[in-house]
Amino acid sequence: MSVATRDIGVSSQRDVSKAVLIAGPTASGKSALALELAEKTRGVIINADSMQVYRDLRIITARPTLAEEARVAHRLYGHVDAAANFSAGAWVGDASVALAEARAQNQLPIFVGGSGLYFKALTRGLSAVPPIPPEIRESVRARLERDGVEALHSELARHDPKSAERLEPRDRTRIARALEVVEATGRSLTDWHREGLPPLLTPGTFTALFLAPDRDQLYARIDARFDAMIKDDAVAEVAALAARRLDSQLPVMKAHGVPPLIRHLRGEITLEEAAIQGRADTRHYAKRQFTWFRHQLPEFEWVNPERAMAWLDTVLAGSFPR
Repeated sequence: MSVATRDIGVSSQRDVSKAVLIAGPTASGKSALALELAEKTRGVIINADSMQVYRDLRIITARPTLAEEARVAHRLYGHVDAAANFSAGAWVGDASVALAEARAQNQLPIFVGGSGLYFKALTRGLSAVPPIPPEIRESVRARLERDGVEALHSELARHDPKSAERLEPRDRTRIARALEVVEATGRSLTDWHREGLPPLLTPGTFTALFLAPDRDQLYARIDARFDAMIKDDAVAEVAALAARRLDSQLPVMKAHGVPPLIRHLRGEITLEEAAIQGRADTRHYAKRQFTWFRHQLPEFEWVNPERAMAWLDTVLAGSFPR
């Protein structure tokens, strides 16, 4: 029996303190690999994608289908309302529960996704910034829309010069975040980063791989998948989201494909123009994912998708790499 097809050990002796982390750029085949691995090991798939947590967007975020979810246990998919400003800290809290449940049920935890910050929080920990009161967040966002990002960057420089110096003056999201933290807590993000939450997984308790397909093939897959989403009612899905008239600064409103499709629904651009922009935005995001993981999480093993299952099979048949 070949190493790529034989069943991976599923005995009661398996060390359930171990976990598998499957990362990679969008459209690289992460979900399919996780599904195959979960079926072989009777494992549970735990979402580590910041957009797939939202229940409002299944198609445009390429969440697993209902049929795929029925094949093996899936956790943390579509469990957050679009109106929530879901954070990495909130995800860590949910992930800790899913991880504990997997271990209690003697299931192999398989974390899969493309959100580098989620994986970094999982393996390195996270700063312990407390929740921001809604009224402060709304005040900062209102000033951002009224006065512009340059005014907020100047305001941040007065209250938290270290963060202002570190951030690009046009980085709307991070400037707003830094300002709301200092307004809510009286402390800078730099100060909070010194007091972090511990990682859920420590070195030696997990194996991690990053799917690294050929760039040209990946970009072709991204384009084809986006076109398939358009044919599969992605426009109607985004229309339902737009009808809720949510704050444009919410994370869900920035999901790849959502902004151009909303512009199309408003009559500002054609559907083809929206698709061109959506495909381009997704390709650029994939490029950033390659760069981010290379520099931020070098402990992830880069593996060609065609060899990933055989690689995992070999690793899980023996001991986890340290």
